[in-house]
Amino acid sequence: MARRIEKPIALVLGAAVWADGQASPTLHRRASHAATLYKGGQVGHIIGCGGVGLHPPSEAEVIRDICLNQGVPAADISLEDRSTTTMENIDNARPILTRLEAKSVVIVTDHYHSFRAKMIARYFDIPASVSCPKSQGTKRLRVLKSYAREVPALMLYMIRFKRG
Repeated sequence: MARRIEKPIALVLGAAVWADGQASPTLHRRASHAATLYKGGQVGHIIGCGGVGLHPPSEAEVIRDICLNQGVPAADISLEDRSTTTMENIDNARPILTRLEAKSVVIVTDHYHSFRAKMIARYFDIPASVSCPKSQGTKRLRVLKSYAREVPALMLYMIRFKRG
């Protein structure tokens, strides 16, 4: 049975889970930001995205746990726990968005990743905006590396989209 969510739905893109099963700072920042959006009434549901990477549990499960610990009700969290790429995060979340009758989506990711995430959403005809957490506490070199990594990724996706 479909459950219509009137407010935008937060689509939290995955990031690494560490060997001890804890969220990397990036994943924690994204999940916490989504919980803040929910508690502030800006979104009505959260979809955690990401499968199992190098270490279990899945990124989506870790997102759920962080959101639950920050007061988001379990009924307002869904998991997309099979993906391993940004493209798969968004593509695999589409059936959940359909089930929830999503009118709009807020992609929760970091600034350096936001352009590619929005480009992928556009490719799948998902009406999406982006909301990014502050990168407080992140070392400047780490942020620069993240932006540098996005350049070839963006080029790859642009080529992929042009080819269809």
